[in-house]
Amino acid sequence: MALPNEHQLTFSQYTDANSMFAAIETRFGGNEATKKTQKTLLKQQYENFSASSTESLDSIFNRLQKIVSRLAILGVVISQEDLNSKILSSLPPEWNTHVVVWMNKPKIETMSIDDLYNNFKIVEQKVKKFVGASSGAQNLAFMTAPSTSSTNNLPQGLQTYYVQMDLKIGS
Repeated sequence: MALPNEHQLTFSQYTDANSMFAAIETRFGGNEATKKTQKTLLKQQYENFSASSTESLDSIFNRLQKIVSRLAILGVVISQEDLNSKILSSLPPEWNTHVVVWMNKPKIETMSIDDLYNNFKIVEQKVKKFVGASSGAQNLAFMTAPSTSSTNNLPQGLQTYYVQMDLKIGS
């Protein structure tokens, strides 16, 4: 009954539910080679996952959840620690100060992705305001940053943050 009309004739030859289900699964589920290819592609998407500055937090989490869910359907299990690490490392640079704080929190390895999302959702407006307020000063910050600055050992996004803060304080 759930099959679309164009497929009902194809499966009408089966007389019992088990053989019909097996045929439907073979037809729509793909064979082992197809599943292996899907699994490989999804693993690559997961490994290369990153977010852009223009993307909302909702969109970032939804895209990652979709990849993880598809991998789970194919039997690939991703640990909570790896998933949390992936989401933290793939957020855009404007999130770096919050990411550093969260990476050092106790029990981050076992926190659910929903809890992590909810905590980041709380500070999302602050991050958006910071990006909006500093977008014009960002290029200037890199041009005027002294080469002997103590921020040189920090990741790129944190350098931007601290140099911008120096400019705001110094202005």
